[in-house]
Amino acid sequence: MNIIIINGPNLNLLGKREPEVYGNQNFETYFKSLQAEFPNVNLNYYQSNVEGEIINKLQEVGFDSDGIILNAGAYTHTSIGIGDCVKAIKTPVVEVHISNTFSRETFRHQSYISPNAKGVIIGFGLESYLLALQSFVK
Repeated sequence: MNIIIINGPNLNLLGKREPEVYGNQNFETYFKSLQAEFPNVNLNYYQSNVEGEIINKLQEVGFDSDGIILNAGAYTHTSIGIGDCVKAIKTPVVEVHISNTFSRETFRHQSYISPNAKGVIIGFGLESYLLALQSFVK
């Protein structure tokens, strides 16, 4: 089973950025723990701060992967292009967010990805990724 996690802008700063919202652990360390917990899954990771690069990666993996876990960060609320891309590809996408976006600013309550996602997991910290991964392997 081939699953890829795609993270958007500023998620490379996890562990440094707003720890009260995002926690103290960096994503690379957390990713290694996911790989260890799911040794039978070919789990890959990609991060970009650039909207077009995220779209390119979705198109690259969106027809032959078994699943995509996507945290598009702020692009969730602004990128019609990423939303359209999720709709265009065949691989199922689970949208994840570390924080509860509905307890934050109003503009974060809108997602251009959700209408085309297999599901949405919001507000469970880094464990949101674990829940998304479990949805593919069960």
